[in-house]
Formats: sequence, structure tokens, C-alpha cells
Amino acid sequence: MRITVIGCGYLGATHAASMAELGHEVLGVETDEARRATLAAGEVPFYEPGLAELLGRHVASGRLRFTGSAAEAADFGDLHFLCVGTPQSASGLGADVSQVDAAIDALAPHLTRPALVVGKSTVPVGTAARLAARLAELAPAGERAELAWNPEFLREGFAIKDTLEPDRLVFGVGSASAERTLRDFYAPMIDAGSPVVVTDFATAELVKVAANAFLATKISFINAVSEICEVTGADVVDLADAIGHDARIGRRFLNAGIGFGGGCLPKDIRAVLHRAGELGVDDAMSFLREIDDINQRRREYVVGLATSMLGDSLIDRRIGVWGAAFKPDSDDVRDSPALWIAGHLQLRGAQVSVYDPRAGESARRVFPTLTYASSALEAATDADLLLHLTEWPEFRELSLDQVGSVARGRRLLDGRNVLDLAAWRAAGWDARGLGRR
Repeated sequence: MRITVIGCGYLGATHAASMAELGHEVLGVETDEARRATLAAGEVPFYEPGLAELLGRHVASGRLRFTGSAAEAADFGDLHFLCVGTPQSASGLGADVSQVDAAIDALAPHLTRPALVVGKSTVPVGTAARLAARLAELAPAGERAELAWNPEFLREGFAIKDTLEPDRLVFGVGSASAERTLRDFYAPMIDAGSPVVVTDFATAELVKVAANAFLATKISFINAVSEICEVTGADVVDLADAIGHDARIGRRFLNAGIGFGGGCLPKDIRAVLHRAGELGVDDAMSFLREIDDINQRRREYVVGLATSMLGDSLIDRRIGVWGAAFKPDSDDVRDSPALWIAGHLQLRGAQVSVYDPRAGESARRVFPTLTYASSALEAATDADLLLHLTEWPEFRELSLDQVGSVARGRRLLDGRNVLDLAAWRAAGWDARGLGRR
């Protein structure tokens, strides 16, 4: 098919390149001139494993190209995917849907023939119904310009796989013809076994935020339990292994640590809280406030623990931080607990050196006063304390002899509970985890 992807940030660029991989002709619509020029040159302005190669290949083949024109997009395709951002509002907890509104207002007046506009952005429930009416009002094609909602479920670091091999496809549709179009478009995934859930607009809008709220709840639960483990001498990893064998619970997302971050979970739980309040059912989601509070408290807890490991004073103490991204295989530092901790340690008087394999430049733009190292060993040089805050594989493969030869004080705090603490202790380190024995 000939399709357009409106908004070519993380979601849009991934969707555009992946759909070109499936054989579709794709026109990406991006209003940011600098980003559009980068993408048109076959380059990606952020890090996602495999995406630069995939996008570059299809730009070179001509199957994928980019424009800033909504009129060109309307003329090019009959299937248009909305992939613009919905960040947290600057004035509150709700989602800012101005980019979604702007995309509809720009595209709709040029839709002179039947078309299906497919929303993939994460929006507050009720948005799709409003946009469907706006689309029919502005489009010359009238009601033949339909809306559908097809939420995305991408995990940073696995975005291409999640796009080409989705674990589910959700179609929020208002007509049988919209469902048929989406089934035809996604036929390769459906034929490969991806299940399909066909539903209404409201349910499709809620699926993404409900899934993220559930994951956030599970993560904050084990982090809260880890605080009990700390004061009782229990081990949270053994505990998670034990309860994870219960099929009703499962082991995934039961890893205690410094908490979650990124551009989805924090903003989505706040947005669903805000929307529930607008709908008059805020009590139903009130527990999410505590989930958010637990997550924020983890960061403060780590700062306090690091301070106590250094004798309750950070003045003129050197701390090496491994990791700045909110998760590995990403350069995303949005709401990153690792970067928050590094920054607050510096604000308390420590000299902090941060190393991240991919997110150094992203972190520098957000927190330019920190020192950024070019390697893990450089960050560890003369350090009185090392903090492991993003679980990049290279940190588990470091030579303890080399680290010990450059560090000034043999103190380690593993904020992700993945390092071999026994090996570090055997090498003479005061090595601690979170909620570990």
C-alpha cells in the first residue's frame, strides 16, 4: 500500500521504516525541518538498535521518503498513521494533545477521496471520538474520511521487533470497512500469529495506558517490598524468584531497583490519573498516586544510601556513575532515574563522573554541569563510590582488577541488582544492592 506516517519522532520513524521493510511505499510527514533533513539523509537522530540501518536502506531504495507537506501526504496515500507526540502538559498532569489536533487540522482539509486516518499516539480516552467528528467536518470527503485507533506497544531497545512481530494488534474502529482495511494492511503480522482485538475507540485508547499503569504498579510493588527487605535482612531477588513462580504473578517486571523512567510509564500513569479526575472517577485510579510516589522515592533513597556509604557527607567526594539512560539499548534520558540521581548527588556537593555507552550526549544536554566520561573505567578513576544505575551489558563484563586499580575507594552500589555482588566482595569491595542480603 501507499501510506503516510505523520510525525517522525521515535514512534513514527520506527513505524515508517518497518512498514517500508514489509514492502509498503511510505511517505513520512515531519514538520521539524532539521529532523526531516536528517531522516531524508537516511540517518536517525536518536539511538534504537537496528533502526538506522533499516531506515537508511529504505531511503536509499526510494521506498521511504519524507515531506513537510500535508497536501502531498493526502495526495500520496489513502491510509494515514498519526504518530505525533503527546507529552505531559506543561501546566499539569494531563497529556498535551495539541500535536494530534494540529495533525488532523493540517491533513483533513486535503482529504478529497475516501481515506482512513489511524491514530497510534497515546491519548486520553475520549480523544478519538472528538477527532473523528473533527475529521469528518474538515475533510471534503466528509464521512468517507474515517478514523481508527491502533495503539502502539513499542519497547525502547526492541522497537523494530515489536513493530514487525507485535504480541497483539488492537483496532478501535467505527465501521466494518475500517476493520477490513487494517486487517489487509497488517495481514503479514496476522498471518504470522499476532492476535487481533477489534473494539471501540474508548477501549483502544485505554489499552496502552492501562498496560503501562499495570507495569508501573508491578515495578513499584517490588520496590516497596525491597524496602522491607532492607530492614529485615531478607533478599528481594530470592523473594521475587519465589513469587514469580506463581503463574498468577509471573517473574517479569519484578526486578527491584531505582525505579522506572522514560517517556511513557511516568507520563501515562499521571495522564490516566488526570483523565479519571476529569471523568469524575478519580477515586478509581487514586492508587496510582502512591505508585508514582514510590517510584520517585526510590531515587531519593539511593541518594541517601550513597551518602551514608560515604560517611554522611558528599562534599569533595568523587562518585562514578555507570549509566544515564532510563534503560539499556536507548539514549533516552527523559525522566531517567539514573540521571536524576547523578544530578542530585552533584547538587549535594559530590564530584560526579557519568558514563553511558549511548546516552552521554543526551544527558549532557539535560544536565550539562555533570562531568561525562568516555569509558566506564574513566568514570571509575579516583572514585570513592561507584553507582551502577543503567544495566548495560558492558558493566557486567568489566574486569574487577582493572576497576579496582583505578578507583580510590572500593565501594559499589548496584542500583539494578544485576551485578555479581559476591565476586565484587571477594575482590575486596563493600558491594551493596537494593533489598539484597
